[in-house]
Amino acid sequence: MRCSHDAVMIGVATLLKDNPRLTVRHVKGKNPIRIIVDSAARTPLNARILRTEPSGSIIAVTSRAPKERVRRLRQAGTNVIYAGRSQVNLRTLLTRLHKLGIRSILLEGGGTLNWSMISDRLVDYIKLTVAPFIIGGSETTTLIDGEGVGKVDHAINLTPISITRQGREIVLVYKVK
Repeated sequence: MRCSHDAVMIGVATLLKDNPRLTVRHVKGKNPIRIIVDSAARTPLNARILRTEPSGSIIAVTSRAPKERVRRLRQAGTNVIYAGRSQVNLRTLLTRLHKLGIRSILLEGGGTLNWSMISDRLVDYIKLTVAPFIIGGSETTTLIDGEGVGKVDHAINLTPISITRQGREIVLVYKVK
């Protein structure tokens, strides 16, 4: 999926917890631009994303991000975009990314960023993979964190598009209404 998008986006909590590369592996294809939503510029300079290909990374910060941290991230070769005052304004960020030629973003989470993007109506499709194993627990990141909705009549409505099987997994694709 990564090689079929211009960019892949995660929140800083996912970066700090998993330290992912967000590169294309196991198939041939071009690496997407990696976008980290990081209000306070907490992205470590030794993060895999920055070690792999710093010029292929964008970190979205706010005006409250420490200037020295921003300077060091830029020195490492990362493109830093300001978008908001205390929290990254996702609409502003997406507008700036569009101006950079980014038209398709694979949102990989975490749950708080997923909720923010979905609740702000900034997501067109949701692709869910059902795998043949169960993980979870009260401390586990879920698909949606954050505020959420408590009533069905306030729910984000989805229209099923497709159901496919890929090996041992079932892939469900929905259009967000």
